[in-house]
Amino acid sequence: MKRKLPVSPLEARKAAAKRAALNALKRARRTADKAGVKLSDWEGEFLSEVSDRVKTYGRAFGDPEKGAPGEALSALQTVKLKEISAKAKGEKKELQRRPFRRKARD
Repeated sequence: MKRKLPVSPLEARKAAAKRAALNALKRARRTADKAGVKLSDWEGEFLSEVSDRVKTYGRAFGDPEKGAPGEALSALQTVKLKEISAKAKGEKKELQRRPFRRKARD
C-alpha cells in the first residue's frame, strides 16, 4: 500500500485553488449549455484555453503580479469568469458606479 507524502500547506492551497477554478469553468459552460445561452466565440475560447492552462500549469497566468500567489486565476480572469457565469444564468451584470463628487473645501 502506498503512503501519501505529507503535503505542505502552500501545495494544498494551490491544489484546492486549481480544483475550484476548474469547477467554476466547467460550471459556467454547463450552465450556459443548459440555459441555451449562446456564448460568443471569444467567451468559448476563453473558457477552454483557461481550463487547459490551469490543467497544464496549475494556474492560468504567468506574471505573478497579476494574481495572488496561491490562486489559479488572475484578478481579471476571475472578473471575466463571473461575467460569463452571470450571462449564463441570465442575470444582468451592471456596474455600480458612484457619482463623482468633489470634496468641499473648507
